[in-house]
Amino acid sequence: MDQKRIVIIGAGVVGCSTAYYLSKQGQKNITVIEQGPLFETGGSTSHAPGLVFQLSSSKVLTKLASQTVEAFKELSIDEASSFYSVGSIEVAQTPERFEELKRKSGIAKSWGIEACILSPEECVEKCALINDAIIYGGLYVPSDGIAKPLRAVDKMASFAKSCGAQFFGHTEVTGIHVVNDEVKTVETSIGSFAADLVICCAGFWGPRIGEMVGVTIPLQPIAHQYVFSNDLVELANEVEEVTAPLIRDQDKSMYFRQVFNGIGIGSYQHRVLPVEVSEISKYGETKEMPSVKPFTPKDFEKPWLDAVEIIPGLEKTGWKKGINGIFSFTPDGMPLLGESKKIRGFWVAESIWVTHSAGVGKQMAEWIVNGAPTLDLELCDINRFDTYAQSPAFYKKRSLENYEKVYDIHHPYEPADTSRNIRFSPYYGRQQTLGAYFSETSGWEQPQWYEGNAPLVTNYEDAMLMRKGWEARYWSPIIEAEQLHVSQYAGLFDVTAAKKRIEISGAGALDFLQNLTTSDVDIPIGEVTNTIMLNEKAGIKDEIKIIRLKENKFFILCSGPVEASWIEKHIPFSSTISINDHTASICGLRLIGLKANEIMNSLDHMNFNLANWQLKNVKEVYVGNVPVTAVYDIYDGIEGWELFTTFDQGIQLWDLLMDAGNPYHIIAGGARALESLRIDSLSVRSGKDFWSEHDPYEVGLDHMVDLTKPSFIGKGALVNRKEQGPKVALVKLTIKDPSVVVMGYEPILNGDKVVGFITSAGYGYITGSGIVYALVKPEALHQNIEFSIEYFDKRYEAIVISKSLVSSK
Repeated sequence: MDQKRIVIIGAGVVGCSTAYYLSKQGQKNITVIEQGPLFETGGSTSHAPGLVFQLSSSKVLTKLASQTVEAFKELSIDEASSFYSVGSIEVAQTPERFEELKRKSGIAKSWGIEACILSPEECVEKCALINDAIIYGGLYVPSDGIAKPLRAVDKMASFAKSCGAQFFGHTEVTGIHVVNDEVKTVETSIGSFAADLVICCAGFWGPRIGEMVGVTIPLQPIAHQYVFSNDLVELANEVEEVTAPLIRDQDKSMYFRQVFNGIGIGSYQHRVLPVEVSEISKYGETKEMPSVKPFTPKDFEKPWLDAVEIIPGLEKTGWKKGINGIFSFTPDGMPLLGESKKIRGFWVAESIWVTHSAGVGKQMAEWIVNGAPTLDLELCDINRFDTYAQSPAFYKKRSLENYEKVYDIHHPYEPADTSRNIRFSPYYGRQQTLGAYFSETSGWEQPQWYEGNAPLVTNYEDAMLMRKGWEARYWSPIIEAEQLHVSQYAGLFDVTAAKKRIEISGAGALDFLQNLTTSDVDIPIGEVTNTIMLNEKAGIKDEIKIIRLKENKFFILCSGPVEASWIEKHIPFSSTISINDHTASICGLRLIGLKANEIMNSLDHMNFNLANWQLKNVKEVYVGNVPVTAVYDIYDGIEGWELFTTFDQGIQLWDLLMDAGNPYHIIAGGARALESLRIDSLSVRSGKDFWSEHDPYEVGLDHMVDLTKPSFIGKGALVNRKEQGPKVALVKLTIKDPSVVVMGYEPILNGDKVVGFITSAGYGYITGSGIVYALVKPEALHQNIEFSIEYFDKRYEAIVISKSLVSSK
């Protein structure tokens, strides 16, 4: 990237990290503006306790934390360390938590973090402060520790200044000038700064900055209690700030760190204490810094008793000071990163804890300079929320729920409790009648299974795998019955929530799509093709479906808002191409199963006579009174149909299909059965089995690449990656023990060596065994080695049955 005029708003650890890494990337015209002093700004960085627990169920958060640890270590000097590698112990006071720690130790292997399970006695050996009489054990991560962000910030800013960056403290941003939806100038209390890029790193003040350009930054500031104890006898001889491991007691929603001769105690146990952005003072307006609210002692009464129970030495000391420090929470617990699709040049790096700060700065700099970050940040993208989720009524409630559950045992299928019933497909009433168990997908109420199908369990129970334990949570045997029934007969699935539905039309639409995708999409009118969008580094942005309706009119199915914004971003300003999002006005049904073709033929023999159809055909026809775009293709390994119509006609279409399917034993099927059918048929899914860290050759999608095309986004980088060879390979394995099924993200091992991790997992009734897809090191496939899967600290042998998955959904 050429030199850009970059203005960063906020000089906390995130803003300074971003300036530091942009400077390392060669950017020299950087201005950092801070409303408070430099560098103890009064934001969250100034009061953060600095605990870095790296391990998360999220791969990207774990990697961002690991990069932060690496950065802070590099920025340390002997007399002023920026990171203390004292390790961490997460203790378990319940059997359920101890089992969860076993699962997490496996995830640690998947994400490349050293971790091990400790007995109660071993926990005390690592940290004598712990009361081993009340715990079942712990999880030890030796590379965790305490960050000193203000020390790191000082060194980062010094480097950035040496490269030409300027820092202005006590400078308030008063406005951002936008022309033709593109940032031009940042107005401040000391004057104007021309800008090609503005990066909002303002922490919980971020929403104020977003309002200046009309961009919603959906975060909720929440006050969190942190207390300093008096000196402990056990720490009387300590001269270092911290030598003891961090302690986290998630059963009691608390964490602990040494602070010289005392203990810092953080609690999530108290009632939620939301803070409105409008209530937060400016620096200097109050005695305390803006990020600190008055302590509420009553909220700490129960946490203090729990703290004394896990660290008995606290009983004799009491506590001397407490704060209610403000942090930011989001609707899904993930950061807000990237360039807003609404305003070009307006970038966001918000809702980031010290734990992930330097990693975020590094990835933001790569994203800005190189066009894409090294890590996949789709789950953090600021554009991931549709308009419904930008409503304060939605994101405030969901953010508060995330605070309340932050230390809960989280299950991948656990539905949200708040901000529900936001979006409904037209089939919702019919689904309620059938006893649908709903979860939420992109705001949509989506059936997972139907209680009305419970009688099917009796029909198939002899063939079904009955799950137990962790894998049986938020599960029903009805899912298995639906999967087996659809394989033999037919199922109707509501796929309205599954994809974004976009229409692209106008002169130049074909050329635009050719440049956007890896394969030749100049298909005949009335056909459909699957293809790939790459980013500038040849990472897979998405696998999309393109339906050609007219010469210059295309219907696109992509994974979600992030991918849709990627498409929109690449339409040139001066283009005559128009893009229309029909997600809220067009609904979709999928009819699959051995009897699907017979059902369609019986419904309308003229329109759906298979003699007039070939796979990949698309026709705009009527089903009864309903105008439908019908797509005949392979879905989950079975021939079937996707039928799209407008919301006002959706109920009619559902009823017509269900009535016609009755003689063929049709059922309405839920999303979980559909996912199981996908896994059983070897179909891969974008965002689940591969993402922007992978290229098509690594995941068996090279049949969607046409290198004879003159150009497409990422082509040059893809050629280079092909020549260099794969860094990972996507494989399919079965679990040798037919009674075992796993959930995903577990490590794949050869002996004690970790060679990869699981992406998708399910049970295959074709093979009669658990099926997993895994990303593994390519060299592991060049030998006849044995694989195993670690699940809750146990090993299960797995057999590779496919080294490349070429079927896609």
